[in-house]
This record gives sequence, structure tokens and C-alpha cells, in this order.
Amino acid sequence: MTQFDLFCDESAHLENDGLPWMALGMISCPHSKTREIAVRLREIKARHGFDPHREVKWTKVSPAGARLYLDLLDYFFDDDDLRFRSILVDKRLHDAKSNGGDHDAWYYALYFDLIEPMLDPTSRFRIYLDIKDTRSQQKVQALHEVLCSSQLDFNREIVERLQQVRSHEVEQLQLADLLLGALTYANRGLSGNSAKVEFVRRLRERSGLQLTKTTLLREPKVSLYFWKPRSHRA
Repeated sequence: MTQFDLFCDESAHLENDGLPWMALGMISCPHSKTREIAVRLREIKARHGFDPHREVKWTKVSPAGARLYLDLLDYFFDDDDLRFRSILVDKRLHDAKSNGGDHDAWYYALYFDLIEPMLDPTSRFRIYLDIKDTRSQQKVQALHEVLCSSQLDFNREIVERLQQVRSHEVEQLQLADLLLGALTYANRGLSGNSAKVEFVRRLRERSGLQLTKTTLLREPKVSLYFWKPRSHRA
């Protein structure tokens, strides 16, 4: 039975941050390849004179380090064991009164929608979420329970683990952060940072996607889902 590791992150998830686009995303890879991939990502950092244990983030992308970020992106596309899925949300379409006005409940419902379609009862999964805050553990435990229930996995043999981790310690989470940042940047139509513009251009080129529409779920490298409230669904 194959075991997969899923590394989940988010961008612009706060309710009142003034940013219109929110995205949740997930890097997946076979558990047997997790350590090797992390080592390769650190090697790319070191090759560019970057501390291999220093965190890379979308907010830090600048022309001075543009080559590093493009090489990290190319590594994602060149490694057949890596895959990315994202849910993108135009927060202007979200009715704050839904979910009883509980933004956190909606946030974790989106995480369920991100992860659940990727589960397979013939495989096993360990899921890692970037730590949100010190109060989120209860909701993370509830998310684990509903994911298990969706698979009738009452002994947690499919969804073995769901835990919070710190992104500066996990290379795959940093890669997810870069991809999520590029998606929200593209959908906001921004162009003020030449390195970010080039990263988005390369992402479009290598994925073959415009990054503004829902894709097929089983796209081999990059799968996107643009969330809509029920009132906007056909």
C-alpha cells in the first residue's frame, strides 16, 4: 500500500486582510520520496548561496533572488513525484453570514474540499498543515475526524496522521507557499515586482494553464479549483 505525504498551506486566509483572493494549496509526494525531495530543495538553495535551512517565501521573492525561485519552480515540474492542488477563493463572493458567521469553520471546510478528493482507500496518507495559530488544534483534530469519516476510515488506516508543522522546518511547505503566492498574484492582476511576474510567467508556461480557471481534478502536475458559493453555481 503506497503512503503519501500531503503538505498544506494557505495564502491571504484572514477574513479582514483587505486582499480579495485567498488560496489553499497542497504539495503531495510519496512518503518514500519526502526526505530526498527536501534534500534536493536545500541543495538548490545552497547552489544559489542561500542558507539551505532558511525559509523561502513568496513575500521575499525579489529580482536579486529571481534565479533561485525559478530553479525551485523548475524542480517542482521536473520531479515526477511532486504534484500540486489548490482551491482559490474570491473572498468578495463569500457571504460572511454563512457557516453561522464563523470564518474559521468555512476555512476548515475549504481544507476538507482541498484534501478529500485526493484520498484513496488503497493508499495511506499523512497530512501536514502549516500552523495557523495556537488555538487551531481543536479544529485540526475535527478536520482529521471528518476526513476519516468520509472514507469510512474509523481506525485511521487511510488518513494516518493530520498534524500542524512550522513551514520554516518543511521544504515542501515552502514550495507550496511559492505556488500559492503566484496564483493569488496572477488572479489579482499584479505586475509591480519583475521577479514575481517572471515566476508567474514560468508557472503558466510549464503548467500550460492560465491559472484563472478550474482544471480537471486529475491534472498530472497542477490541479486548480475556483470555489463559488452555492448561489453562484450553475
